[in-house]
Amino acid sequence: MFGILPAGAQKKADRNMAARIKADIYYLASDSLEGRRTGSEGERKAGDYIENRYKQLGISPYKEQYRSIFHFPFGRELAPNTQVRLGNVVLKPTEEVIVFPFSKSKKVKSEILPDILETGKIWMMPLYADKDEARDPHFEWEKAVFDKAVEAAKQGATGLLLYDNYGAKYPPEFNRKSEYETVDIPVAYITAAAYNKYIADDHYEEYITDGLPGLPVELNIGVRKVERSGTNIAAYIDNKAPYTVVLGAHYDHLGLGEDGNSLYSGNDKEVHNGADDNASGTAAVLQMAELINNKRKKLSHYNYLFINFSGEELGLLGSKAFVKDMGLDSSKVAYMINMDMVGRLNDSTHALTMGGIGTSPAWAQFMDRPDKRFKIVVDSSGIGPSDHTSFYNAGVPVLFFFTGLHSDYHKPTDDADKINYPGEVMVVRYMYDIVAKMDKEPKPGYTITKAPAVGKTRFKVTLGIMPDYTFNEGGVRVDGVTEGRPAIKAGIKTGDIIIQLGDNKVQGMQTYMEALGKFAAGDKTVVKVLREGKEISMPLEFANK
Repeated sequence: MFGILPAGAQKKADRNMAARIKADIYYLASDSLEGRRTGSEGERKAGDYIENRYKQLGISPYKEQYRSIFHFPFGRELAPNTQVRLGNVVLKPTEEVIVFPFSKSKKVKSEILPDILETGKIWMMPLYADKDEARDPHFEWEKAVFDKAVEAAKQGATGLLLYDNYGAKYPPEFNRKSEYETVDIPVAYITAAAYNKYIADDHYEEYITDGLPGLPVELNIGVRKVERSGTNIAAYIDNKAPYTVVLGAHYDHLGLGEDGNSLYSGNDKEVHNGADDNASGTAAVLQMAELINNKRKKLSHYNYLFINFSGEELGLLGSKAFVKDMGLDSSKVAYMINMDMVGRLNDSTHALTMGGIGTSPAWAQFMDRPDKRFKIVVDSSGIGPSDHTSFYNAGVPVLFFFTGLHSDYHKPTDDADKINYPGEVMVVRYMYDIVAKMDKEPKPGYTITKAPAVGKTRFKVTLGIMPDYTFNEGGVRVDGVTEGRPAIKAGIKTGDIIIQLGDNKVQGMQTYMEALGKFAAGDKTVVKVLREGKEISMPLEFANK
């Protein structure tokens, strides 16, 4: 709506907006917030700042309070009483024994001899087939342990104690983020140091068993889930309209890179300030809130909900939680605009990606008359690596704005001094123009889009589902289904829990992926799901990826 103000006044308004955006980003991307890691003190400080900005603007909280806390599983840890005993010696954690996160929590004991595998007893066997395997940096020890544990349980073992008799160069460790689901028996690993001290050459009789013919072994294992929490922040302009427009951006980032999603190659921990990703989107939402609030008498056809998500960097956790836990009625949501990395507009190309164009016929008008300020790069899919995906999967038309990747992405160098502030003002003005135009139009229709192309995998087939990676209660819960793919043709719905593919039981993501790897395009089988607690079987035919 540039034509409303004289050129001079418009330039002054743009300079003022750029200054406000700069102030927001410089604070949110400051070292004092330590990268705004989900659940951290830095996230809390960022949340305080965002909440105060809404208060300053005079915009009310959504559902009585600005903040909504969500909880999510974040790996596993050992219970304090976990213990592995050989004879009368308790092995030292990490130094002498490693317990695996997919181990069953249970206490078992028996008298055994190494490599004599008897039903009803703890099995003791080597992890590595030979010295070369023990020194191989590409040896997948976690898969090897998991496979041995599954087979041992099938053969009647009550527990599995692996050992290293070669001195592995890359020994196992406790991987709290392991995607392997819990096996049916306790599983642990004796390090090379402990093996040489207590077991090699039958030393166990001399050191720890007082001359008994067998080796008394006790596995007292406790593995428990770890939970973390994040906080979404939401403000609301209630125009008493039947439908609501959602404008959102995530405000979390990578902290010091502790969660393994940094692209920084240095050895020292450094703050990942995330100026573009996504302090820029957060600032853009705040500016949209100010613009819409200032024009609320004119923009009254819809209600307007402004959401700042946390947990995006960990898998869209905040937006998923908001859609599910806040009782969002998607039939009452007109559309959702997501802003993620909108601060690095290239002054030469002015390239701006608009995602979600295919999610509603209403968006075609913006492609038919492209804005001269930008070279629009179109992405039709409603599914992408940001929070709009959660709303699209709930049946909401979406738009996603993005000014492009750069060499500072997910690195400590994504700093506030690299933001193109006049460029971000242009993006905000363009998004506001779309919102203002849509306020005069009826609720846009929703269209299902094709899933975007994905990277190479080892699978020849796909079901066409989006798994819920936060679900770990057995099976794979479906977060979304793709039009035209095998899952939707078979009748699988969002919320179903896949528990079996053909003869392959699905206990989690690992067994799900292994099951997929056994099928080829054209194969026909049966898929079993749990739906509202009831088991349902459906015929399924696989297609090419």
